[in-house]
Amino acid sequence: MTTDRNVKLTVPALPEYVDLVRLTLYGVATKMKFTFEDIEDMKVAVSEACNNAVLHAYGGDQGEIEVQFNSSVDELSITVRDYGRAFRIAESNETPSLHGKSIDEIQSGGLGLYLMQALMDNVVVHQDGGTVVTLTKKRMKSEETA
Repeated sequence: MTTDRNVKLTVPALPEYVDLVRLTLYGVATKMKFTFEDIEDMKVAVSEACNNAVLHAYGGDQGEIEVQFNSSVDELSITVRDYGRAFRIAESNETPSLHGKSIDEIQSGGLGLYLMQALMDNVVVHQDGGTVVTLTKKRMKSEETA
């Protein structure tokens, strides 16, 4: 019996469908026995990733968001993919950081990535015919035995 479980969801890139992604996340994470707090953190992070696709990827044109939930024994990875305009992180290859910056130095609307990084254990963003955001949350040892 395999311990990996994958769920894939494709929804229109419209605000009203982000709730469907959040509900699916809740179901998957509950089955994995994540804590309520971890599930709430993941819901906020995945909402940010989906909202970025809804607001920026397709420029008002119709499009889709693909969300894949990959669960293993010790972690859940959520991949949010769109096929719209690429999201520009920064001119350098460095990971964005809030450290040492004033609130005025942070771009308006640029807090979503930082929020995702604060709430998840790992966040990877790359371009691949659109934007792909992979959010990963590990279960605590105490959660595994619960």
